Amino acid sequence: MSINSAMIAGASGLLANSSALAAISDNIANVNTTGYKRVNTVFTPNYKIGGSGEARYNSAGVTANSRLDVNSAGLLNPSSSPTSLAIDGNGFFVVRPTPISNSGTDAVLFTRSGAFQTDSSGYLRNDAGMYLYAWPVGSDGTVNQNPSNLDQLEAINLSNIGGAAEATSSIRINANLQASQGLSPAAATYDAADPAVNMASGAVAPDFQRTIQVFDSQGGVRSITMSMLKSTTANQWHVELHVEPASDVVTGAGLNNGQIATGVIAFDTNGQINPGATTLPSSLNFLASNNPGAPGANQVQWAPGTGVGAQSINLDLGTAGAPGGITQFDSPSTLNSTTVDGAIFGAFAGVEVGQDGFVSARFTNGVVRRIYQIPVATVANPNGLASVGGASFQITENSGAFTMNAPGRGASGTIASSAVENSNVDIATEFSDLIITQRAYSASSRIITTADEMLAEAIQMKR
Repeated sequence: MSINSAMIAGASGLLANSSALAAISDNIANVNTTGYKRVNTVFTPNYKIGGSGEARYNSAGVTANSRLDVNSAGLLNPSSSPTSLAIDGNGFFVVRPTPISNSGTDAVLFTRSGAFQTDSSGYLRNDAGMYLYAWPVGSDGTVNQNPSNLDQLEAINLSNIGGAAEATSSIRINANLQASQGLSPAAATYDAADPAVNMASGAVAPDFQRTIQVFDSQGGVRSITMSMLKSTTANQWHVELHVEPASDVVTGAGLNNGQIATGVIAFDTNGQINPGATTLPSSLNFLASNNPGAPGANQVQWAPGTGVGAQSINLDLGTAGAPGGITQFDSPSTLNSTTVDGAIFGAFAGVEVGQDGFVSARFTNGVVRRIYQIPVATVANPNGLASVGGASFQITENSGAFTMNAPGRGASGTIASSAVENSNVDIATEFSDLIITQRAYSASSRIITTADEMLAEAIQMKR
């Protein structure tokens, strides 16, 4: 009977609008939830009617289907924490419910909820208890990126970061040597290889001398003295570089009194350095303190007592025509500046995250070192993902397979640090839908009462 089907339609309307009310309620309740994706309720009619219609019509009601609006992003909100992260664009963070991955058994989830903080063990996890996974950066600075191999990921742990020191690898010298410097009487007999007539031994007083501090492999400070003596050859200066104290190094034949390099710096007639005639080495190489055997001719080894590793230092004296470097003009000799990289030991001071997803550790000595790179995972149909709670999602047949890329590559968005993604709920829209749903629910209840009255009339016809 059509009246009975009308009552069934009214009841289905009540159920459908109840489901819609539940979804709207969730949306409103989570309006301030980080990374929350709103639930959208879609109503589908249940009737089946032929193309030419039917003589008698029975109503079938309505069905409510809930869908996640995952593809819609919320606004990014600034945060004071450097580990609060958001994705600006497409994609998801890769997370797991545990920090120790058991390959093949742990659930792999995806989320936009990036309010990560360290737990008691130093792992980064969000408010839902999901741990952030990333590619580790190798000791040589490389990252083994793979778009689908989850075994190459590991949970980010900040408690494993100790202190750091950085050995000097480059020295840039900016100085001027006075062109009118008078010749020293010792210049005529000077010989860098003879301690009786060289500068490192103190037998010959240099025309210009400065000491530069460098850092060894353990962050220790070492002193290298640069001594210069004007040569009897025009536009040339004898140079000796020696370590003080000399006991810090062991040298091979050709070097003495802590010398690590000797040679000549030559200039052209315009006072610019002449690389072709300059014989001072462009790099200073130190063998490790535990190097087996004695150093060879003109080789330098850190003394066994220092306990430090091998080291190579690039010596940049400048280029003709380019600003800076060593020049020879007729003004007093002076060392304008030296630029030395490297650093003494520094304690871990915090982290910073770049748009490219690199998590870098900062140390109190100014050293910044990359330790992880956060991948961004994308799927063909984000709205096809299945929600598992805590603003996290799982891959389904409808979503398609995931692909992990470095942030900003392919379809992946970039990382915004010190920010979180708000929910994509529009409170005005939800309250409008709430009013419409309430009216629709009331109208469905009227269908039932009206059908009931009509049935009552039909029953009373017998009386």
